Amino acid sequence: MHTDLLHVDPTRIGEIILHHTPGALLGEWDIKWAENSPDLAHLQRAAAQLQSTDTPVAFPTETVYGLGADATRSSAVRGIFQAKQRPTDNPLIVHVYSIQQLRGLLRPTPGNDPIPAIYRPLIERFWPGPLTIILPKPTDSVLAPEVTAGLGTFGARMPRSLLALVLIKLAGVPLAAPSANVSTRPSPTAAEHVKDDLDGRIEIVIDGGPCEVGVESTVVDGLTYPPSILRPGGVSIDQLRQCPGWEDVVVGYKNAPENGSQPRAPGMKYRHYSPKAPVILYEASTGQPTVDAILEYTGEGKRIGIIRTHSWPLACGLPVRLWDINLGSGTESVARGLFSALRELDKNGVDVIFVEGIDDTDGNIATAVMNRLRKAAQITA
Repeated sequence: MHTDLLHVDPTRIGEIILHHTPGALLGEWDIKWAENSPDLAHLQRAAAQLQSTDTPVAFPTETVYGLGADATRSSAVRGIFQAKQRPTDNPLIVHVYSIQQLRGLLRPTPGNDPIPAIYRPLIERFWPGPLTIILPKPTDSVLAPEVTAGLGTFGARMPRSLLALVLIKLAGVPLAAPSANVSTRPSPTAAEHVKDDLDGRIEIVIDGGPCEVGVESTVVDGLTYPPSILRPGGVSIDQLRQCPGWEDVVVGYKNAPENGSQPRAPGMKYRHYSPKAPVILYEASTGQPTVDAILEYTGEGKRIGIIRTHSWPLACGLPVRLWDINLGSGTESVARGLFSALRELDKNGVDVIFVEGIDDTDGNIATAVMNRLRKAAQITA
């Protein structure tokens, strides 16, 4: 099939109207649609495809680009697994545009809020945003069984990207959406990355420009005590610990694939985020590679890529031919540029990639960056 990149400017689709109800968990919203807007027409085309076909649509979020399909139809969800070549025991995250839509998935009863109280402070602070919460799946769930991969729970989040929210609202259904890449590859933070991986496998990529955060959402489980983080991401452990009921949140993931078990959340079981070239990760405390170290790993005549962050000098001061990318010293800039840098070095055909790690002991988004790098790396120095 032919894959179209459809550019959409969020300022040209309409005027957002917020409705605040006192005591409500989150306010509802509506939109006064722009007239004769080609940007809106692109979103309407994508929404119609989500409603009427089993071919997924790629769309931007604030974290990475997602590959979305109607979370209530098995045939549509299977289209995600087919396009990504994703293992079917790896659960998907359900994206919603409103609290009302989420409550509908939980089968509310009169006078009872089906969203567990433990999540209320997180939703109030971090939604819309890069946080996924694990929720109990009702016995009569409308979600396709492929979404949860046999689990009795599902992950849900409300993205901060206006384009994502409007697409979900137009489609009228929750969207199951992992990252819009081929499984194991670096996550896509630009529409071009999606095109590189999925050209000919899907029909529509909504191009909303580069992603703001650059790493996936944090996944948390508050259904057991103490609550746990199943995947680090755009919300840090320190931020979580500032919320009532989350002071004792623990790390429930590993920085390596957890083979042999049913993953409770995406990103836990399988190798992820890997470019074609092998990655050699230098932890923040180990200095920089020497010529001898590079030759030990690569041999003569290899094409070498280097990703620098805080302290390595240009090309590490080495008298060898290489491709050098500097992500800057700010943690946020490293997060935004990491996956793009790995993909760029792959495009340049390097044989090996050396990466300068960053300090992840401060409890911020650096934890997510290093988690992704450790899962991508073949060797950690």
